[in-house]
Amino acid sequence: MQAPLLMALSTFLFATMSLCVKYASAYYTAGEIVFYRGMIGALVLWFMVRRRGGTLRTPVPGMHFWRSLSGVAALCTWFHAIGNLPLATAVTLNYMSSVWMALFLLGGAILMGGSRIDSRLIATVLTGFAGVALVLRPTIEQDQLWYGLVGLLSGMLSATAYLQVTALGRCGEPEYRVVFYFSLGGMVAGALTMLYTGISAHTPTGLALLLAVGLLATVAQLLMTRAYATGKTLVNASLQYLGIVYSFLYGAFLFDDPVTWMALLGMVLIVLAGVAATFLRTRAAPSASTTTDT
Repeated sequence: MQAPLLMALSTFLFATMSLCVKYASAYYTAGEIVFYRGMIGALVLWFMVRRRGGTLRTPVPGMHFWRSLSGVAALCTWFHAIGNLPLATAVTLNYMSSVWMALFLLGGAILMGGSRIDSRLIATVLTGFAGVALVLRPTIEQDQLWYGLVGLLSGMLSATAYLQVTALGRCGEPEYRVVFYFSLGGMVAGALTMLYTGISAHTPTGLALLLAVGLLATVAQLLMTRAYATGKTLVNASLQYLGIVYSFLYGAFLFDDPVTWMALLGMVLIVLAGVAATFLRTRAAPSASTTTDT
């Protein structure tokens, strides 16, 4: 399949995974869902690598550790937000990662004493946060404000993880190895949280949801990786925001989430800011790309 079709399918699978996470939140804690997602992903990738004759041995274990730490933290906070917010709101806040990266670039330029600060970066960041204000105001109740902040944190942590993925790619690490150690990190972090929260009883529905989360996430990551490897970064990044549309439709039809013009406008602003941030980042570092969900 061509890269745009791969990307559209990948974002649909990620949105469907988010839907399954929301349903699974009624049966399991966020840490448990992260554990089972990581276990399924690690097993699938281990089998694929073994069958293709690859290796999971890495010369940069420290870099994988820090990438997994930030990525798993982003995943835990995101799943926590999904379980307590309207689906489209939680997904949109996580997609703020591109805007956070623009903010990181802007902060780096200021700290380095750049004589010229790119005004386009400033406009991009302000547009993104204006979108956040519009998304949060009409859809979040007073007692959900904390979860909105958790959703924003997930996007910021995702931005950090993406930057580390880029660094690993420049070191020559293949994508499957990055995703494998990320999945392994999810297993470890999830197991640690389960020591405190306990292990929830399984039901056929709960097990089916956990299996769906793990398989959907793994397949979506592989499709997205292939799309970024064969397609244009800016086109892929633009199509990635289809995930917000899919999640919005899921939320409206399955959970009766509120549909307001402010929420819709906010999502549009975040999408525009994310695409602009990706364009500016690609111009600054053409080899940079993001190939995983967190």
